Amino acid sequence: MQLELDRVMFVPVGKAPHRTLDDDPGPDARLEMVELAISDDECFTTSRIEMDREGPSYTSDTLEQLRTESPDDELFLILGGDQAAALASWHEPEQVLERATLAVFERMSWSRNAIIIKMGRLAGARDVRYLDMPLIQVSSSAIRRRVREGVPIRYLVPDKVIDYIAANELYGGKGSRKEALAK
Repeated sequence: MQLELDRVMFVPVGKAPHRTLDDDPGPDARLEMVELAISDDECFTTSRIEMDREGPSYTSDTLEQLRTESPDDELFLILGGDQAAALASWHEPEQVLERATLAVFERMSWSRNAIIIKMGRLAGARDVRYLDMPLIQVSSSAIRRRVREGVPIRYLVPDKVIDYIAANELYGGKGSRKEALAK
């Protein structure tokens, strides 16, 4: 394990301050899908921390709250290269870097060098850790688009999540569960 983590906490956004999704099923549905996706791994957990807090969900506030609640924990924030590259535009980006070690996995369009350039001179940017892993081109927006278009999402998300999406008719899906599982 590169980061030697005891557990990984998934934190679905409560109210995203930077964008809205036309087909967003809401925070409770997103939390349910995360819980279904990680249910077979005891090292994974979820938190409602951003969902239960009023106002916009700022990562800096979430990290501060986690530090206050568990001051002895070492916090890592795991991000894809696209989000790491956008960090300078976030609310209080230097506080994010101060409150947690940023762990980044590269994406096809965001290499380590490109991320470093985009992060610029943010204090703490030099402490970013890059994860060595295969490039996997899966994004939540691509999953939503595929569901909307009736294109299979099998092997992109766990079957439990496919069942949930189909049962709740999320993302304007045209297809059935059978089509979602098609090869």
